[in-house]
Amino acid sequence: MSELEQEQIEMEEQTFDQEVENNPLEEDETFTITLKRTHIFALLLPIVFLLGLGSGYFVWGRETASSSVAQGVDTSAGVSPSEPQELPRYDVPVDDDPVLGNEDAPVTIIEFSDFECPFCTRFHNDTFSQIIENYGDEVRFVYRDFPLTSIHPEAFPAAEAANCAGEQGQYWEYHDKLFVGGPQALSSETYIRYAEELALDMEGFQECVETGRYREEVQADLDFAAQLGVRSTPTFFINGIAVVGAQPFSTFAEVIEGELNGTNP
Repeated sequence: MSELEQEQIEMEEQTFDQEVENNPLEEDETFTITLKRTHIFALLLPIVFLLGLGSGYFVWGRETASSSVAQGVDTSAGVSPSEPQELPRYDVPVDDDPVLGNEDAPVTIIEFSDFECPFCTRFHNDTFSQIIENYGDEVRFVYRDFPLTSIHPEAFPAAEAANCAGEQGQYWEYHDKLFVGGPQALSSETYIRYAEELALDMEGFQECVETGRYREEVQADLDFAAQLGVRSTPTFFINGIAVVGAQPFSTFAEVIEGELNGTNP
C-alpha cells in the first residue's frame, strides 16, 4: 500500500472515529463498534483483487468523443466474474512514429509518453530495458508523443528535439538520454548538449529545432491520443490492450506472454 493510500485511510479513520465520538451510544445499547476502516480495507482488498483478475484485469474504460467503452464485468447480466471476458482492444496505428524492433514482431507495444513525466522516466529506467532484453525480436516498441503541456512546459520542445535527432537516425539514443537525464534537466541547452554528445550534425539539428519542423507531428500525436481517451502518461497499448501507468515488468510480461501464447481472452 502506498503512503498516499495509507494517509487517506488514516484520514478516513480519524473522520470515522470523530463521528462515533459525536454520536455516542445510548446507555441501553450493549454493543460496541470494534471494526475500523483498516480492517474493512484489509478484508475487501483481497476480494476486489480476485474479482479483478477473474473479470479481465487490463480492461481500460474511457469515454471517448463518440462512445463509451465498458468497464469491468456486468455481473447483473448473469455473467460470472470467474469466466474469462474478452479484453477490449483499441485500434491504435503506428503512424510514422519511431519504431524499435522487428517490423514482423508478433507483439506491438505503443506508448503514449511525455519526456518530462516522472512516471514515464520511472518506466524507462525500471521496465523498458527489461522488455527489450527479455523479448527481443518478439516485440516491436513504438513511441508516440503525449506532452502534458499544462504541467510540463519542456515536454513539447523535448519531443520536437527527439524527432529532430531521429531525422539523423538517432531517435532512440536521444530518447534514452532525455529519460536518463531526468525531467529536471530538460532545457534548450540540454537538447543541444545531448545532440553534441551523439555527434549529430549540429547545424542541421538546430535548424530543425528552431523552425519547428516536427511541431505538427507532435501535436498530431497529442490530438489523436486525446480523442482516443488517453488522459495520463504513460499509457500503453499492447496489441491494442491498454495498460495505464508505470506498471512493473511483471505486468507487461503477463500481457505479452498472453499474446505470444494466445491465452489472452
